[in-house]
Amino acid sequence: MSDQTYHMKNPPAIFLMGPTAAGKTDTAMALVKQFNCEIISVDSAMVYKEMNIGSAKPSLQELAQAPHRLIDICDPSDPYSAARFRDDALVEMAAITAMGKVPLLVGGTMLYYKTLLEGMNNLPDSNPAVRQQLQLELEQKGLLALHQELCHVDPISGQRINPNDPQRTLRALEVYRIGGKPLSQLHAEQEDNDFPYNTLQVAIAPQDRSYLHQRIAKRFELMLEQGFIEEVEGLYQRGDLHPDLPAIKSVGYRQIWQYLDGELTLPEAIERGVIATRQLAKRQFTWLRSWSNLHWIESQQSQSDILQQLFRLVDTKLEL
Repeated sequence: MSDQTYHMKNPPAIFLMGPTAAGKTDTAMALVKQFNCEIISVDSAMVYKEMNIGSAKPSLQELAQAPHRLIDICDPSDPYSAARFRDDALVEMAAITAMGKVPLLVGGTMLYYKTLLEGMNNLPDSNPAVRQQLQLELEQKGLLALHQELCHVDPISGQRINPNDPQRTLRALEVYRIGGKPLSQLHAEQEDNDFPYNTLQVAIAPQDRSYLHQRIAKRFELMLEQGFIEEVEGLYQRGDLHPDLPAIKSVGYRQIWQYLDGELTLPEAIERGVIATRQLAKRQFTWLRSWSNLHWIESQQSQSDILQQLFRLVDTKLEL
């Protein structure tokens, strides 16, 4: 998505992304002090109540200095989704903008960012039975006949799709037969979900992956010292939670839950928790490498250098 996609009249917003343990919270707190921002958390674990230590939720002191929206908004028994996040985030962003402030979205749940920007994919999944029937018709009638049918039920897609393109022709007919709506109509509905903000998108991350791994290990150790096992034990003893819930599947929580369930020893749970956190960071890097219009900031430099770069970006790109 290009910068030109957003009309200049759209209000500003800042995305502060990055892998876990990269230092996003500290940087966000500094941004709030420098600019007229208010933070919205973009974290699939922080939304849950009673999940504080393992999600690295900001402390009460940090929250007093810079309130975070969309944390502690649902119970761990209530599965939260990217679609719910989009609805909630747009409401909070509008409220912040109405106050004359800038929404500052901070976190590492990349699917939430993508869904917020692009909306939910409203195209139906492929249906094997419908696909098999279309394949049979292709063999019996030929591609030209199927393309003519597409032009009848969906003239816009029929004009866009080359008559010699079997893959796109069959997919467009499949979408129509599954849901009764033309593919072109679904695409138009998707385009109506244009994100109504002019965004500065920044990723803070270290180039040295071993440095991040050290931070992850130290943070996990600190969480244990702060009472992470006791936190998960409290959830475990509630009796209404189970390991298939999205909350309990969160990195760290899943491994300590397995320890409490007797599936792992404590050393095994800790080791697997650290490994799972590293794997999460790797997935986050994969998302970020393919992200358009992203400004990278090296997190291994001094905090003052990080902030200087960030402040310069905000001044030049958003003109706050």
